[in-house]
Amino acid sequence: MAPTPTGINVIIVGAGFGGLTAAIECHRQGHNVTIYENFPALKTLGDIISFGANGGRIFARWADGAIARKLRSLCIDLTDYGFRIHKYDTGEVVYHQPTPPQREEAPVFNGHRGELHEVVFNYARDELGIPIHLGQHVDEYFETEDKAGIVLKSGERVEADIVIGADGVRSKARELVLGYVDKPKSSGYAVWRAWFSNKDMIADPRTKEFCENGDTFNGWIGPDVHFLFSTIKGGKDCCWVLTHKDEHDIDESWSFPGKLEDVYKVLEGWDPVCKAIVEKTPSLVDWKLVYRDPLPTWVSKHARILLLGDAAHPFLPTSAQGATQAMEDGVTIAVALKRGGKDGVPAAVRAHQELRYERVRAVQKTGESTRDRWHKTDWETVKQNPKSIEFPREDWIHGFDAEKYAADNYDEAIKKLAIKQEPEEETAPLAAVPPAVVV
Repeated sequence: MAPTPTGINVIIVGAGFGGLTAAIECHRQGHNVTIYENFPALKTLGDIISFGANGGRIFARWADGAIARKLRSLCIDLTDYGFRIHKYDTGEVVYHQPTPPQREEAPVFNGHRGELHEVVFNYARDELGIPIHLGQHVDEYFETEDKAGIVLKSGERVEADIVIGADGVRSKARELVLGYVDKPKSSGYAVWRAWFSNKDMIADPRTKEFCENGDTFNGWIGPDVHFLFSTIKGGKDCCWVLTHKDEHDIDESWSFPGKLEDVYKVLEGWDPVCKAIVEKTPSLVDWKLVYRDPLPTWVSKHARILLLGDAAHPFLPTSAQGATQAMEDGVTIAVALKRGGKDGVPAAVRAHQELRYERVRAVQKTGESTRDRWHKTDWETVKQNPKSIEFPREDWIHGFDAEKYAADNYDEAIKKLAIKQEPEEETAPLAAVPPAVVV
């Protein structure tokens, strides 16, 4: 059943998972939405990406579950294998973390970024008919009290009731929102990443076990380093990521081709299986992990431009929540705009930030805490309590229903904003880390 049109016109800049989710959810809520994307063509780039159950709950509501089923068919299935965590030097499995059962209404996804993105992109463009303009570089953002818009490289101006900047870590929208250029900083860490076929792996007696037993997931934890290796599609494709210390100064170009020799140096003294895996890699990426101090706001002066996803809040990979939190953003702004109506767009945009800001901050911190748990492992503690080294899956994160939370708490967010505008009054922020909501 088609939603009731709201008459709200939305421009989204960026067709990543956050931008596409915002577009799909705006469409579901009855808004008119158009996407502008800098890339000239859709390419299935990248390697592994994860979506928690809080993201799966969003996917599961699209096309009566058809999109979630299509995504699941492309994803790793660790029902039987689980996650095996090794000590870095001996290779001993110190903890075998079981995989939680999949739930149809809130599935978990781990798969190739490009393949999963293609499914979502095609659903938005081909099934929902959302206009997606590729090869459109945005030179400028602008806003007044009544409207917002973008200026394309061609000089064309496009206007709407709201512009959502889902344009990533190097966001141009951020400059307008903040009023200054906010440069990324090095987090002190970098990640080597690779994705390749199992051809050489299966020919080597040291590594063939990973490709002959279906999908697998193994992690080796060492001092300030962790190495994660997966096989997917029944062991046909291989993927690894290695997070390590890196003090290089960062600028706006933070992804480079990697060198196997550099990886080998980090793996000296490690379980020989790790090098046996890495040496099969035809090419890899050296990805410098950027960090930004939390932005004071994601909302422009007239509340007609909103930052979403990485443009507002980049995540460390150890949170496994960056893409999912961008999706939660997309759901929340769509609900808020529906509740605010065409005449209440600025209030809805501010309410979105009120609903999201503290939760995002709390989830961001889990990336640091998980990294530190692994990189500063006390092996005596692990010997006494092997479960202490597991990858955390916290209910307050994964049990969250962004759509329900936004709908249930929108009015309270508006009230809090009204109180904040009264100079004599102070108020606590809206509950940032709400109890899990499972439906």
